[in-house]
Amino acid sequence: MIQKSYDGKPTLYLIATPIGNMEDITYRALETLKNVSVIFAEDTRITNQLLKHFNIKNKLISSHQYNEQENIEKLLKYLANNEDVGLVTDRGTPIISDPGFYLAKAAIENNYNVVSIPGATAFVSALITSNIEPLPFTFIGFLNSKSSKRKKELENLKQYTTTLIFYESPHRIIDTLNDILEVLGNRNCSISREITKKFEEIYRGPVKEVIEQFCTTKGEFVIVLEGNKNVNQFSNLSIIEHVNLYIKEGLATKEAIKKVAKERQINKNEVYSEYHKRGG
Repeated sequence: MIQKSYDGKPTLYLIATPIGNMEDITYRALETLKNVSVIFAEDTRITNQLLKHFNIKNKLISSHQYNEQENIEKLLKYLANNEDVGLVTDRGTPIISDPGFYLAKAAIENNYNVVSIPGATAFVSALITSNIEPLPFTFIGFLNSKSSKRKKELENLKQYTTTLIFYESPHRIIDTLNDILEVLGNRNCSISREITKKFEEIYRGPVKEVIEQFCTTKGEFVIVLEGNKNVNQFSNLSIIEHVNLYIKEGLATKEAIKKVAKERQINKNEVYSEYHKRGG
């Protein structure tokens, strides 16, 4: 199915809003907020502050992760009535670790237009100021709030060579960094907080050092983490071949296993088991 975004059909506009500094909103976003018939907003209190700042008066409908499915029918009624609709989240670009996907999906599947009004996105700002290789990158968003599940998610990311990007809340940031250190190792990272605001800060360095530098856990955080730099170097070797490589260089078996585990970023018991199981 092909949809032409500007063919005159009723449209759902996904409007990016500032992530901190109000001046980061675009002229196009302001005009769209003025001209749509209604705005679906994640938190109407926060969106009201934005509209008031720019002297915009428009109707708001609360639409967040807990009632988005219920709002589909409301959205479709507006569109069926030939009215354009705006959708915003509290800050940044809708759908990126924020509500909006199901409303956009419903509009598309009912043959209405869905148009992006681009603007601020926190992870892009964090990435380009991180001093970490920007491409390719993998955006993860929020990890699980429970440490045990979070560690499992991180285990699945061990072999990723791409730069990894996470969002995290202030009350979990230290725990998440400790889990990253334990599971993924002491990689280089960048932690950005209060992006575009007066008190913006960026912590850069190995994860362990960044944890030690932390002096506040206020604000929303973006973690940019270096990808696995060792995986390609040894991808053509089996674990046994990898261990034997270091034994030939003079290391004791125990030390060779320990080094292989570190370089492959896996548990040394896993290397030990594989090596001895195969008769190494």
